[in-house]
Amino acid sequence: MSGRIPDSFIQDLIARVDIVEVIGSRLELKRAGREFKALSPFTNEKSASFFVSPAKQMFFDFSSGRSGTAISFLMEYERLSFPEAVEELARQAGVEVPRVGSSGPSRAVLEGPLDALAFADRVYRAQLREAPQAVEYLKKRGVSGETAKTFGIGYAPESWDALTRQLPDPRHAIEAGLLIEKDQGGAYDRFRNRIMFPIRDTRGRVIGFGGRTLGNDPAKYLNSPETVLFHKGRNLFGLYEARQAVAHPAYLLVVEGYMDVVALAQAGIPEAVATLGTATTQDHLKLLYRATSRVVFCFDGDRAGRSAAWRALEQALPEVNDGREAAFMFLPEGQDPDSLVQEIGAEAFRQRVDEAVPLTQFLINELSKRSKLSNIDGRARFAAELKPYFERMVGATLRTTLVDAIVPIVRMPRADVEAMLGGRGGGEGSDNNHQDRRMLKGPVLRLLQLVLDRPALASSIQGFGELHSLDEPGLPLLLRVVEYFHDHPEQNAAALTSTWDDPTEAKLLGEIPPPESRIFGSEAAMVSEFNDGFERLRTQARRQRASELLEIARQRELSAGELAELRELTASRAAQSLDRPV
Repeated sequence: MSGRIPDSFIQDLIARVDIVEVIGSRLELKRAGREFKALSPFTNEKSASFFVSPAKQMFFDFSSGRSGTAISFLMEYERLSFPEAVEELARQAGVEVPRVGSSGPSRAVLEGPLDALAFADRVYRAQLREAPQAVEYLKKRGVSGETAKTFGIGYAPESWDALTRQLPDPRHAIEAGLLIEKDQGGAYDRFRNRIMFPIRDTRGRVIGFGGRTLGNDPAKYLNSPETVLFHKGRNLFGLYEARQAVAHPAYLLVVEGYMDVVALAQAGIPEAVATLGTATTQDHLKLLYRATSRVVFCFDGDRAGRSAAWRALEQALPEVNDGREAAFMFLPEGQDPDSLVQEIGAEAFRQRVDEAVPLTQFLINELSKRSKLSNIDGRARFAAELKPYFERMVGATLRTTLVDAIVPIVRMPRADVEAMLGGRGGGEGSDNNHQDRRMLKGPVLRLLQLVLDRPALASSIQGFGELHSLDEPGLPLLLRVVEYFHDHPEQNAAALTSTWDDPTEAKLLGEIPPPESRIFGSEAAMVSEFNDGFERLRTQARRQRASELLEIARQRELSAGELAELRELTASRAAQSLDRPV
């Protein structure tokens, strides 16, 4: 949106918001006399040196040397620009941001797809007030005005151009998936006669919409298409709202529908989020585990629900560890979360969440149905089918617990069970450690050798981005080591291994020998080798992603965002091939 933000508005906004509330929704603050304290979010400290002063409406971080207002904190903590931080605070305060030199908030001056989505969000919310049939539908579903405001629920009129005609230039709205381009030129509204649910990213920005029809449209729910901003497999409905309601949720409940999330919040259970018409992905789980240590999946109790739960389990296995839990809650026949919470109430519903089936128990229950455990062959088959799932578990305690649970089922000595599964539960000195040691080889091992010997090398690597998706043994450990030295440039390998949170990995890192170039190579050569090694990994990641997109293209038509990504990747590969010496 164009125009400068007036200084007077910024001062009024800082006076209006409570910095304790702003920071307390993101950090765990504890009262310390007249102030509040917390561990610094900017350094990896063990004793609190981050203070918030309600009287001064400022924060002071003695660990990193940072200080400032609520706006400064949002800029540092969430890496927002100044205008973005002001917009975020204004949204929380429920006020519009005025712009000097603009014609007011109603003017549709769009500078990109994010602007288009924010504008559409305002249009849909305003239209809801003018649509009695939409308001009546929400009332029948038990949604209050306050809950509708919390989730930004709106309404798309039954018109082909209700949004289109308000936009002097539809380009960014087309790019955002709000409009559909006509073959003969022009565009028309994608969403018509639908209750609109804005889908927000972790910063609260609208990146897409879900629409529930109020007519006889065969598509009951319609989501935004995949765009450069919105990916169904990487975003969750309600996650931002859940974090705003509960800064540090004890759990997050994964349900299947928009109205389930809204109804649970209405009933006093704001910890619910929903996948967006797709199965749970590892990207979803990474988002969830950044916000909580316990994820509970809620599914129907029928065969389809249990199949969906099994797919979620397969995605969760590599993400769950000794500090993370996953559990499964199955609904009674004919019920969904909305109807069940209305029938039994929030307290009884929470009790069911607390009693959800743990991941290991669900795994055992489902696999045991496939084998006859009453005979030796059936028990052997059960253990054989369990092995690949056991191998994907990363938590030592979790693996040990699973072994404890299946020993009486297969009626075998514990040592035999451990040998059959290929590990001793992940404890120190186990086969699992030796397996991990074997996994560290080739370029990943070499880069670990270099950075452990010369931690300053980490400073030359800026951002990992695409590397996180690369399937390369040992790469996640390498990236975490580099991140550690990024955050602690004054530390060395001894300090890293003494403070590393995983004892098994710490032991493994401590056993990595120094590189030969420590003796025979120059400092410049080591820097060059380290940077070149990371660039080769990036090239490998790009090729892997391009192959994935080409495989997707064989099965379905690529979205505009995926097509743009593929073009960028292939252009990058072509440029690299041109740069190679002949």
